[in-house]
Amino acid sequence: MPEEKLCDSERKIMECLWQGGEMSAKELAEELEKTVGWSKPTTYTVLRKCVAKGAVERMEPGFRCRALVSRAEVCRQETDELIRRNYGGSADRLVASLLGGKKLSAQEIERMKKLIEELE
Repeated sequence: MPEEKLCDSERKIMECLWQGGEMSAKELAEELEKTVGWSKPTTYTVLRKCVAKGAVERMEPGFRCRALVSRAEVCRQETDELIRRNYGGSADRLVASLLGGKKLSAQEIERMKKLIEELE
């Protein structure tokens, strides 16, 4: 897990690495210039922050980069923080908030029951 929470710009770096696998910093910069409009120095600055947080490994030769954490790990960490910060640590309060008045289909209810059974 990264030592600190990843900010939105750092997530853009991670998304590229999760989708493309190992990439050079130059390849990352080219991709992010196309998709986000970042300059090469911007990409390199954000990439250095990802390395400092332990989310990305930098390898030589060629300043190759690879993600050290998976998308699932980052999502789990962010979900845990969301539950702690907004729902007092209670996942059931999060679920109640998400459902809040939404009419669920019989299929959705059945899937939720199965998920709960698996967790028990």
